[in-house]
Amino acid sequence: MITTFEAFGYELPKKTCFELIRQAGFDGVLLWWSDNFGDSNFRQNPKLARDAGLFVENIHTPFEKINNLWRDNLDGDALLTHFLEIVDECANYQVPTMVMHLSKGDNPPPFNALGLNRIKRIVERAERSDVNLALENLRQVRYLDYVMSRIDSPRVGFCYDSGHHNCRCQDVDLLAQYGNRLMSLHLHDNDGTGDHHLLPFDGTINWPQTMSNIAKAGFNGPIAMEAFNIGHERLPPDEFLQLLYTRAVKLKDLMKII
Repeated sequence: MITTFEAFGYELPKKTCFELIRQAGFDGVLLWWSDNFGDSNFRQNPKLARDAGLFVENIHTPFEKINNLWRDNLDGDALLTHFLEIVDECANYQVPTMVMHLSKGDNPPPFNALGLNRIKRIVERAERSDVNLALENLRQVRYLDYVMSRIDSPRVGFCYDSGHHNCRCQDVDLLAQYGNRLMSLHLHDNDGTGDHHLLPFDGTINWPQTMSNIAKAGFNGPIAMEAFNIGHERLPPDEFLQLLYTRAVKLKDLMKII
């Protein structure tokens, strides 16, 4: 199966967006779960996607205030409440997985027992609701290490982001460390200097090696794209999606020959 993030660089009505994604050949979609980017009706998107013939692989939770997770303040308490609500929404909207960041920026607060206990409460709710929590690799890999080494739950896994890996922590073999807990993918490219969300093969990522490592981890979930139309802005959305799908198929084929 091949999926893609709902946003890919064009301003389109959501119904049109999902229809074009399906017409390009994609099986499913990844959804943004917040109104931060102006979509006040984001909760209707699971139905719109399914009406277009797509399955919803996961939702991405908001991360602008995520550093409060580690702070002893009211904002941190409110953030916990919000994430507990998102778990409930995943269950209500029949979304199997929520993707979560653990920090933001170069200088987040130190990880600590307070933040870990908040995450444990989210995990407990997820376990009761049959919802998966996929933790994404960011620039601060030590936060991922801290949480993954202290929470052993079949509902907690790893979301591998190839772009973050290439521009933030190339020297860390994330798939060797967490491949056995790999739940989802965010596949996109860059030149190593920033998180550009380029199409695969438009940047410097070694895709044969990356897909080999994913295959060696035993991952059999969807090939999930998180690329935008950077460098391809002149293409109409349907043509860009067809190009994106072609690149995704190429990645999938790389896994088959390993």
